[in-house]
Amino acid sequence: MSPRKPASQELTKEMIVKEADEQFKQKGFQHVSMRGIAKQLGCSHGALYYHFKNKAELFNEVVAQYFEQLNQQIDKTVQLETTNETKLLTLFLAFIQFGLDHQSQYEFMFLFKNEEVDALAKPAAFESYEKFAQTVHSIATKNVSISSIYAGFLSLHGFISYYLGRTDSYLEVKEVAQHHAVFVQRAFVKDK
Repeated sequence: MSPRKPASQELTKEMIVKEADEQFKQKGFQHVSMRGIAKQLGCSHGALYYHFKNKAELFNEVVAQYFEQLNQQIDKTVQLETTNETKLLTLFLAFIQFGLDHQSQYEFMFLFKNEEVDALAKPAAFESYEKFAQTVHSIATKNVSISSIYAGFLSLHGFISYYLGRTDSYLEVKEVAQHHAVFVQRAFVKDK
């Protein structure tokens, strides 16, 4: 049995999420247990249940942090001191780069299928997509429909999904990613 943490090293939600994140990335959702996380943290698995109802809720918290990282990328794009055309291109490239530089996280965010987890993951995913869609709508230089924004998102998602596991990072496909982002950008920019 693992030694327990002294009171001075009180178990925090952040500590649990950090350890869970590492284990989910290394082992995958199915091969991670609350007991295994507790063992690495040097506490009883019951201590984890003080913060999280179950593994699915903990997984949802981990994935919500991934969406927050993506949201920060979207926010950075909006704050750029440049033209809206350039902001669109930067946004699309940042989305592709995030997906290809954080492949396991991207898979958990957008491709992972599990009945117990899917229902929990929806709020973070929905909020992040809404942020993406509102940003595209606000910086598009022509009037675009909701379905056009969704089609643009799916095009970027398809690009990332194609290269997942085929490349180690964004840099390996940077040139083709730029061509793809320009292609998507054209749907949101007025013809000159």
